Amino acid sequence: MIELITANLIWILAIVIGGTLISQSVHFIPVGGAPAAMAQATGIGTGTVMLAAGAGIAGIISAGTVMAVNQNLPLVIAAGAVGSMIMLAATMIVATWIYAYGVGCTSVSAKVKYDPITKYRQDLYVSQGTEGHGIPTVCFVSATIGAALGGLGGALVYYSLMKVSTLPVTNLNLSAVVSTFTIGFFFINSVIPSYNIGGTIEGFHDPKFKKWPKAAISSFIASILCAVVAVVAVGNLGGGL
Repeated sequence: MIELITANLIWILAIVIGGTLISQSVHFIPVGGAPAAMAQATGIGTGTVMLAAGAGIAGIISAGTVMAVNQNLPLVIAAGAVGSMIMLAATMIVATWIYAYGVGCTSVSAKVKYDPITKYRQDLYVSQGTEGHGIPTVCFVSATIGAALGGLGGALVYYSLMKVSTLPVTNLNLSAVVSTFTIGFFFINSVIPSYNIGGTIEGFHDPKFKKWPKAAISSFIASILCAVVAVVAVGNLGGGL
């Protein structure tokens, strides 16, 4: 019994770490919301929750597929990170095509005079009254880093919950329940930083990025409560608790 409790505490800690990583990933992703949809701000024209959930689901699919054949933790979380990175990178590429060839605007940032990655001048190409256009290089790199963190965190949550149960990892009912809980972690830990950001953000070069410690603390606390509920629920599926 003591060994079981200790093991569950370890998995709870892993889930909390995963939830916190998901929260921090949001600060890296360029979210432009409605202004970006009208090419008046940098980033992707949607909200943090949709982006985080989309990237998270892609990461969960990758991690779950790998875990079904190989339960090596580094391999599973790597698969989750890569899956999320591919999904978000594809989203940004398509958005860039739309901005460049559909709207006809240059991908530039209004938050920095020179792109931190390419060192290209930005302010000369920003339309007056806007916060930039499209998805410049620094935003693309930042979002890729954020997707990796989010996918890694989601895969860690998925892996931990799968290990809590005594059912085999190939059990479809277990996979469905664990995937649902993991997606819930993405929703919870993307809403918290969205309030912290309070609107749009370009990435790690944005002044709002400095607010990340507040979101980290809030998500850490929220993830503890969610992790306990998830571990108890999933553990009972296989009679583990």
